[in-house]
Amino acid sequence: MPTSVVAKSKNASPALRFRAKIWLEVAGDSVFCHGLRQMLLAVETTGSIKAAAAQIGRSYRFVWARIKSAEQALGATLVKTQVGGTGTRRSELTAVARNLVATFDDLQQRIIELTSEAFEKRIQPTLGPTNSHT
Repeated sequence: MPTSVVAKSKNASPALRFRAKIWLEVAGDSVFCHGLRQMLLAVETTGSIKAAAAQIGRSYRFVWARIKSAEQALGATLVKTQVGGTGTRRSELTAVARNLVATFDDLQQRIIELTSEAFEKRIQPTLGPTNSHT
């Protein structure tokens, strides 16, 4: 999820936005991003990879492959699954996945705070009074 810092506009012109995205990489390949975070949270909420896929509007195959790819790259299991049995809640996040999501969320919040501060102190003043959207 891109972070966004918006300066409010005095007139009808569109507000100026500072945007940033974060993700984790291994050997130049993205292994954890906002999209995978959403998938994992959907698995946690629904208890099922299939239901999670439906909830976020992706195919089961896509979500399963994305999770497996991340697990391989990270060297850790993110989702524990139970084959067979009764009930629909057959998948759950591991402690590693929960910690990864929480840490990612914390870092995302810190980036929002840093970019907001930088925008207000460094970028906004350079716009001048006629171009400022504060």
